[in-house]
Amino acid sequence: MNLDQSRARLRLDAALDGLATTFRGMTAHPDEHNCECHWGSREDLAQLKVPDRELDHDLLQRTWQAIDWSDHASVLRRILPQFATTLVSGLIEPHFGPDRAGLSFALGHWQQWPAEQAAAVREFLGAWWAHTLTDPEPAVPAYDVLILSAEASATLSPWLSLWEAQSGPVADQHLAEAAAHWEYDLLGDQLPWDAWESEEKMRAELTAWLVRHAPARLRAHGVSEELLHRIRLLGVTGLDRWQDPHWPGHRY
Repeated sequence: MNLDQSRARLRLDAALDGLATTFRGMTAHPDEHNCECHWGSREDLAQLKVPDRELDHDLLQRTWQAIDWSDHASVLRRILPQFATTLVSGLIEPHFGPDRAGLSFALGHWQQWPAEQAAAVREFLGAWWAHTLTDPEPAVPAYDVLILSAEASATLSPWLSLWEAQSGPVADQHLAEAAAHWEYDLLGDQLPWDAWESEEKMRAELTAWLVRHAPARLRAHGVSEELLHRIRLLGVTGLDRWQDPHWPGHRY
């Protein structure tokens, strides 16, 4: 583990501790309810109204996935320390997607919480992203952490800016993996995830950022000419894109 990674890990551990401290004693609203047929039992719901009790994995999963809480903010505050630790550990079921986990944050409107609480969430997201960019084998791929953070905060800009500022082979490897993961959707003018809001704005920003920032780093990192051409084509529009000799033949 290099020095940058060690520092980033210490920051992330401190951010997780900060969540545990800040949200200690939190519970769901006393009148909170949900459908017994589709969400869970009264006994499950009662656990959300008891502070600091660790939830089993299935109950935690059902809780953060649900979008129909009457007071989503209080439910999110109740589960947030355990939820964040589970996210960082890569234990969220992959088929639910990082965009869905980010939506859980967004529905809680955490940026409107009291300053100390909002700061703790902001620091967690920032620390996790910074650590991911320095970790050669993160539990969650960088492109998924970016999606979750963008959906949680309703913006791509700060996360892309940090990636742009983070140089070195590890961050470049994550960039290469992300570019390969995203190029198909972006070449079809589609965002590579289901955005809660501002989908077209995010697609345009991500595309422009890759066209402007990625080629030099990807070339230096030694990616294939094929991938470099696909990133180049993101900056080409209309028939010029489809008729380019290096068009990969994607069908949509």
